Amino acid sequence: MSLRSPLGVVLGRGSAGEGVAHWWAQRLGALALVPLSVWFLVALVRLPLADYAAVTIWIASGWNLVWLVLLLGMMCWHSRLGIQVVIEDYVHSPALKQAALLLNSAAHAVLVAAGAYALLRIALRGVP
Repeated sequence: MSLRSPLGVVLGRGSAGEGVAHWWAQRLGALALVPLSVWFLVALVRLPLADYAAVTIWIASGWNLVWLVLLLGMMCWHSRLGIQVVIEDYVHSPALKQAALLLNSAAHAVLVAAGAYALLRIALRGVP
């Protein structure tokens, strides 16, 4: 006796086996974003001045650059996973779905690269 549905037996399709890993990746990404976001908000509130020079010094000092790049990467990774779920659920054409998933991954990779480049450039350039 099989536990598969009649439609599953006819089509020969079962579980892809990737749903749990994706679900865990989303939850762990969200969990990692909590302390990073709290750090970012507290650090911004504690900045004495709100001008470009103060923010530039803050980015370049200590571990702030590392934490900012990590925050940026985690935000983009979590966003990519969430948009991937929406595309998989609501785009029904296989070709369009593949194109949208590829564009989603590429766009988020470009966002991470551009953001990390901007942060590094600000940190290494110093105060104007």
